[in-house]
Amino acid sequence: MPLVGGRALAQEGPLKVGFIYIGTINDNGWNYAHNQGRLYLEEQLGDAVETTYVENVPEGPDCERVLRELAQSGHNLILATSFGYGDYVIKVAQQFPDVKFEHATGYQRSENVATYNARFHEGRAVCGTIAGHLSQTGKAGYIGSFPIPEVVMGINAFALAARKINPDFTLTPVFISTWNDPAREADAARAMADQGIDVITQHTDGPAALQVAEERGLVGGFGQGADMSAFAPNAHLTAIIDNWGPHYVDAAQAVIDGTWESGDRWPGLKEGEVVIGPYNEKIPAEVVEAAEAVKNGQIDGSFNIFTGPINDHTGTERVAAGVTLTDQELLTMDWYVEGVIPPA
Repeated sequence: MPLVGGRALAQEGPLKVGFIYIGTINDNGWNYAHNQGRLYLEEQLGDAVETTYVENVPEGPDCERVLRELAQSGHNLILATSFGYGDYVIKVAQQFPDVKFEHATGYQRSENVATYNARFHEGRAVCGTIAGHLSQTGKAGYIGSFPIPEVVMGINAFALAARKINPDFTLTPVFISTWNDPAREADAARAMADQGIDVITQHTDGPAALQVAEERGLVGGFGQGADMSAFAPNAHLTAIIDNWGPHYVDAAQAVIDGTWESGDRWPGLKEGEVVIGPYNEKIPAEVVEAAEAVKNGQIDGSFNIFTGPINDHTGTERVAAGVTLTDQELLTMDWYVEGVIPPA
């Protein structure tokens, strides 16, 4: 149910779980996927939980107000689902030490603040493999929100995978400084198409770039956060689907049981938190087979896209042959691999 503000005393009964979203639950991407996780939580735990969600909460002072209202109105577990909420989560958590907070894609923790994420870059490696096989121009575009490590990691994973197929493959990222602005996303996609780019992917929340790919008759693109094939049935090649539900069930149950502890959680394809959607029927069988090999290799541990040798975009070796980047190195990634054309 939507948030009803006002102070209320904590009460016996269902665990009250609050979610804040940067966009709308109908964005068909990031926020939609988190809300599907909320619905899964209700389905699995039934009367043991009562959930609240607040949409369109910007990454700024308004986030602090919403977090505080949720805590004041008896919510004992609050999920903040966008990167830029981090400072406000920490601040409000200090004022409500008995409330548990979890911050998606964040890095700041305290006794009552945990972080959780998903290895989206594993899905990007699958998508990059498909792009490397299918692109006719050898040029792809990547519409990003902000150049934070999470996004840079995805850009690099996509480029590395594509260049394993086509060593001359290039990837051009464009940052639009927002997670969800359909007009900006569409404009960026059109500009890419005008430059001869025939595969477009994105780390933004909606299907606008895919719709442009459909309109322009490009080779295609990839859904972000959820299956977006309904918006671009020809251009949608596959999707990285975020499956947050099991984590939300685990977190809520831990609070109910009194076993919740602060920490960090970063699962991926192996754990089923990152899921590769259905492949478009137009993709040749051998390309699907190659994509599945990359997916399954990451699940069984036999393949890691960030195992060297890896050069950066200047040609300087960053990762020696046989060496695999650590999680900490991935989480602080601020450089681009060979084949990426950095924004000016």
